[in-house]
Amino acid sequence: MNEYNISYDSKQYTLSPDQTLGTILEGVKGEESFPVVAAYYNNELYSLNARADVNGELRPVFLNSTTGVRLYRRTLCFVLELAARELFPAHRLFLSHSLGHSYYYHLLGNICFSDDDLKQIKERMQKIIQEDHPINPDIISWKEARDYFEKLNQEDTVLLLKSSNSSKVDINRAGKYMALRHECLLPSTGYLKHFDIMPYSDGFLLRYPPSRTPDTLSPFKDEPLLFSIYSEYKAWGKILNADTVGKMNSIVSDKKASQHFIRVSESLHNKKIARIADQILERKGDVKVVLIAGPSSSGKTTFTKKLCIQLQVVGFNPVMVSLDDYYLTGDRIPKDEFGKPDLEALGALDVPLLNENLLQLFRGEETEFPVFDFKRGGRQDSGRLLKMNDRSLLVMEGIHGLNKDLTPSIPSSAVFKVYISALTQLNLDDHTRIATTDNRLIRRMVRDNQFRNYDAEKTISIWPSVRRGEEKNIFPNQGRADAAFNSALDYELSVLRMYAEPLLKSISPDKEAYAEAQRLLNCINNFSPLPSNMVPKDSILREFIGDSSFKY
Repeated sequence: MNEYNISYDSKQYTLSPDQTLGTILEGVKGEESFPVVAAYYNNELYSLNARADVNGELRPVFLNSTTGVRLYRRTLCFVLELAARELFPAHRLFLSHSLGHSYYYHLLGNICFSDDDLKQIKERMQKIIQEDHPINPDIISWKEARDYFEKLNQEDTVLLLKSSNSSKVDINRAGKYMALRHECLLPSTGYLKHFDIMPYSDGFLLRYPPSRTPDTLSPFKDEPLLFSIYSEYKAWGKILNADTVGKMNSIVSDKKASQHFIRVSESLHNKKIARIADQILERKGDVKVVLIAGPSSSGKTTFTKKLCIQLQVVGFNPVMVSLDDYYLTGDRIPKDEFGKPDLEALGALDVPLLNENLLQLFRGEETEFPVFDFKRGGRQDSGRLLKMNDRSLLVMEGIHGLNKDLTPSIPSSAVFKVYISALTQLNLDDHTRIATTDNRLIRRMVRDNQFRNYDAEKTISIWPSVRRGEEKNIFPNQGRADAAFNSALDYELSVLRMYAEPLLKSISPDKEAYAEAQRLLNCINNFSPLPSNMVPKDSILREFIGDSSFKY
């Protein structure tokens, strides 16, 4: 019998083939006594119920980590599916999208769960959690997987399987219930201490703890603007018959169908941008400046350029100005909690000068706007002279565009705010969504490599810092937007796969970023590739892959 040598916390352990990785981590607790919920084994994420098959190093994953919280949510979805399947086997439950600290679910077909149905599901979930069922990673044959999911009427899961040519299928198993294993889950259902189910719209919300406090549920905060965006794009996905990756792959396999799909997707983008221009036109005479903000890799720059074209169509003379030109320098930049310059803080911008310039401009005066030279690290000696007329409209893009403290001297009636993000509506299958954050990370990884000479490892390493800045400076203000735009394109990951796959494969197993690289690879490998020459030159996607008709 083979035994494997495992290194953990500067100590050596020996595991037999029938012992799990969790054997070594029994009793280990993290900060504030948060439990271990998974493990990095040779820098790859494994369930605690997995067994060693080579010698290696082990690192615990605690519940209060980014990975731990993500696995908690995936496991909660797994238990919901199990409970709903037991109680309502004839219904098809579909995970639609996230909403705050919740997932929005609905039933396929013109039916809804009643309040009593939801109460039954919640009680059954609580029972499953109390019984503490083990959740084990497993491998079954492709045919066994297909037959199982066909029997459960999970058509989108079957379609995803049919686009794979692997003879073996990774699954997560709890008793007789199985689900595709896109990622490992918590070792048992008993780890799920906090959740709730509440009716919402035509479905319900599966509520989970926020990342910063994984041991408590936060009060529900409705986000109707985001929900409306998701609902609109989900409706488009249904119209185009591409709300899951399996359906998208079917379209990609037909060249004519994929060309048509791309044309329609881009037309939907352009139509939405035209609608926003019409909204601004409705406030003509009042609105003097359009402020645009969104998280990293949302496509803000291309969106701004395309919006300016539509504003010209309806009679405006838009002038683009970047908020980055108002960056302060030296000791005037505030420090973050680590004592380093916080360039993402509102205080890093010269807010008084911005407001002074805007007021001068709105009074009809010729105004000198600053121009920041990033190579020199300061403002140019001479700025940019601007003067407004009746048709003029200032368009400014930057991370603080939605912050009310950016323009305290400007009447709210003179400002139109737009929030932009890549809110992907595609699911991998019936019960597994593609995180918006992952979509944006893959975009950024490709763009960083194309235009900034960054490798994938660097992009992955700085992403947590980028996310912290978004959580602090962007997401709290998204509800203040007058309009919102979803920059995601259903076909984009099929194109981005061609660029991202070799970048992710370049990260070797001895790197800490390897686990994240493997997770992202597992995601994009579900997509059939599309050649980039099919992407229109004015597409937002061109901001990330290059060869755009716009200049940046």
